[in-house]
Amino acid sequence: MAAEASCSAGRLQAIRWESRQLVILNQTLLPHRSEYLKIRDTSAGHYSIATMQTRGAPAIAIVAALSLAAELHTHPKFDSNKAAHQHVYERLDYLGTSRPTAVNLFAAIRDLKQVADQALEENRDVCEAYIAAAEQMLADDIADNQAIGRHGAAFLGEGKTKVLTHCNTGALATAGYGTALGIVRSMWEQGRLEQVVFTETRPYNQGSRLTSYELLTEQIPCRLICDSAVSALLQADPQVSAIIVGADRVAANGDTANKIGTYQLAISARFHNRKFIVAAPSTSIDLQMKSGKEIVIEERADREITSVKGVTYGSLLDERAVEVVQVAPLETKTWNPSFDVTPACLISAIVTERGVFVKRPGAEAFDLANDLKKL
Repeated sequence: MAAEASCSAGRLQAIRWESRQLVILNQTLLPHRSEYLKIRDTSAGHYSIATMQTRGAPAIAIVAALSLAAELHTHPKFDSNKAAHQHVYERLDYLGTSRPTAVNLFAAIRDLKQVADQALEENRDVCEAYIAAAEQMLADDIADNQAIGRHGAAFLGEGKTKVLTHCNTGALATAGYGTALGIVRSMWEQGRLEQVVFTETRPYNQGSRLTSYELLTEQIPCRLICDSAVSALLQADPQVSAIIVGADRVAANGDTANKIGTYQLAISARFHNRKFIVAAPSTSIDLQMKSGKEIVIEERADREITSVKGVTYGSLLDERAVEVVQVAPLETKTWNPSFDVTPACLISAIVTERGVFVKRPGAEAFDLANDLKKL
């Protein structure tokens, strides 16, 4: 089921949870069509994540959690609390197969299983305990993102500046405020943002499709550039003081997996003496992974590189005008990793809702295990 949405000035809502019903903005249709989809159960939740109708590590975890909450709300009464507990476990495991690199998703699954365990042990209603916990995750994500925004803006210091970002890390990728774009929002609200430059983010064009949609909707001054233009921009414009990106997973030493292209941005930032900042909730930090060498990188289909999808230029921007155009020869083989891993030595700071982490003087890596204990 779909409902039309408008792209007018104001704060975007990519995830709506009202009266225990989950509705998401279908991001595969953006920026030319805004449509909300009702997610009735975990099958729909899994599909929305796997097909990138919803995307962004924090949003994936929230949509997965709430899709099961919606399912439990409408599910016929279980024969026993134990049966409900088993159902929660089975469906959470299924949701975990939707995006294997999203550490936030697995952190949410772990925490929600613990909620179900405790409810069963204390003879409380497993379904109600689960739904309450999933709802709290939604509220916590928004609060955490706002804290990331405040910490990141403070780290960048006083004065008005330009920043550059990659992929989409705002309201469309989280429960409502954003990680890297949360810092951008905070700077804009404080009157400290001259402009945010964003990359197209090939091959899926999350920048040109989604970040543009979000920034233009909220009337934040912005400019789009090709992925290959970043180094030239940093060379030409000294006002661009920092590159701010999100993260899918951060290892204990600070190595960071993020959208493909992030690594080369970090190299360029280092060469041009600009700050390179990772913004992510602390749930994106995986202390079980010592370094980025252990992070499994998902590879996606050839067609994402060899073809492009969009509306016909000059059309009325209706559904019939959306076309997929083959750019490369059909037999072209590709290497299409969804993410890359940026070494900690290239990262200036990791900004979380709990504060800003930096490396110790002379260190090439972060000590996130100890740093997290101190906050």
